[in-house]
Amino acid sequence: MRVETERLIIREWTDSPADLARNYDIYRREEVTRWLGMPTPLSGPAQSQLVIDRRREYYAAEPGYGVWAAESRDTSVVAGSVLLKPLPEPADGPGRGEVEIGWHFHPDSWGHGYATEAARAVLAYGWALGLTEIHAIARPDNAPSLAVMRRLGMTRVGRTHRWYDIEAELYVIRKEGNG
Repeated sequence: MRVETERLIIREWTDSPADLARNYDIYRREEVTRWLGMPTPLSGPAQSQLVIDRRREYYAAEPGYGVWAAESRDTSVVAGSVLLKPLPEPADGPGRGEVEIGWHFHPDSWGHGYATEAARAVLAYGWALGLTEIHAIARPDNAPSLAVMRRLGMTRVGRTHRWYDIEAELYVIRKEGNG
């Protein structure tokens, strides 16, 4: 996966020292992980390699899906992660194969429009994969993520407890021409 936007390069996370350090710096922060359902933030740099390896292994079995680095074209610094992945089986019964888009950005990259820009690129990638509907969920008090969903043109469906054992706002977007 490699997609370029005006300001970002969306690409695989690597084992480079810069990627490992930035991945750790993002996911060690409570202000980031509190929204993600991570039981605890990363506690040491060595965990960064484990996280990247686990993602790589998991998504090898899910072609087309993943958690990718969103790197600034100007600075070559990773601003955050953007993802496209199947949602887990819902708590209330069988799912319909719902696919989720999401984003996790470093606080020094907040407020620059990177999440919206990266997510637009990943939506286009999802449509090219043949998806006709993509979901996003966020905790009800995660105003910045909810704002990204609205900027993407997603439609609010309502509150749900279907995924990740949390109360969340559910948004959906359908590929143009598919209602």
